[in-house]
Amino acid sequence: MRVIGLSEYGAPEVLRTLDIPEPHAGPGQVRIRVHAAAVNPVDAIIRSGGFAGKDEPITDPVVPGMDVAGTIDEVGPEQPGDFDLTVGDPAIGFVVPEGSHGGYSELIVLSSLSVTRKPSTADYPAAASFLSNALTAEITLEHLDLTPGDVLAVTGATGAVGGYLVELAASRGLVVIASASADDTPLVLGFGATHVVDPSADFVDEVRALTGGRGADALADAAILTDQVTGAVRDGGQIAFYLPTAVAPGRGISVFGSYVMRSNLRHDAIDKLARDVEQGHLTTRVAGTLPAADAATAHTLLEQRGRRGRLVLEF
Repeated sequence: MRVIGLSEYGAPEVLRTLDIPEPHAGPGQVRIRVHAAAVNPVDAIIRSGGFAGKDEPITDPVVPGMDVAGTIDEVGPEQPGDFDLTVGDPAIGFVVPEGSHGGYSELIVLSSLSVTRKPSTADYPAAASFLSNALTAEITLEHLDLTPGDVLAVTGATGAVGGYLVELAASRGLVVIASASADDTPLVLGFGATHVVDPSADFVDEVRALTGGRGADALADAAILTDQVTGAVRDGGQIAFYLPTAVAPGRGISVFGSYVMRSNLRHDAIDKLARDVEQGHLTTRVAGTLPAADAATAHTLLEQRGRRGRLVLEF
């Protein structure tokens, strides 16, 4: 089968079309014939060797990709009792990339727990655009366990994870203080933010001012500003970080590392988010589509700042 992968780490140009044996669904698994796969920042880290180490040798092709949409192509035996998809059904899936197992593939085998029915209101590129980022936001909010009226501060609210944090937090009745430029303020207010702070301002001072000096109950640091923004959180509050960090804010603040790949079998959350999209409670954001063979171009575009939404490869 055709995949888009790499045999050496490096710049976008290392991505090329490769042919590898096709996988088949085993017990508790399904195979998806992929029609669309999102291009995420994590894919660029994989491509450049940021996880494995740039100088590590590659023995098998490395295939990036975490978000796919397509049609069920095979259904293995021993499915979960509530599994209701069959061959031909439109579906989305969350992929934990490992070696040649990645979303930039014509065919991908996944645990049925990582798959759910495609939102009927979304085409394949839109359906491939949201899951890993929205799931990151969902598990963050589950862990923070805030109650309606609590204050959540969000950095990087125009990014994919930040935007979904705002949308999902607003739907939970939280007061959301989000960071976004003046040009992006209407977008972020549309996501449901209560207040928008310009990144050129001192985020800590602005959050403190908007909370009467107390600070936010929690901070979701989607912009990865770490110790620059911990002062925005009240004593005894919570912070969610999205990359490993040694930051210890003190003041009784608890720190949570929100790493979505640990949640690939959270079928309840995956299905909830798909239904949120279907019912119009969660937006999809496609910045553009490209043929899968143009993945190198997509990665070059990914590295340019200011893009809103996900680029999607079509197979």
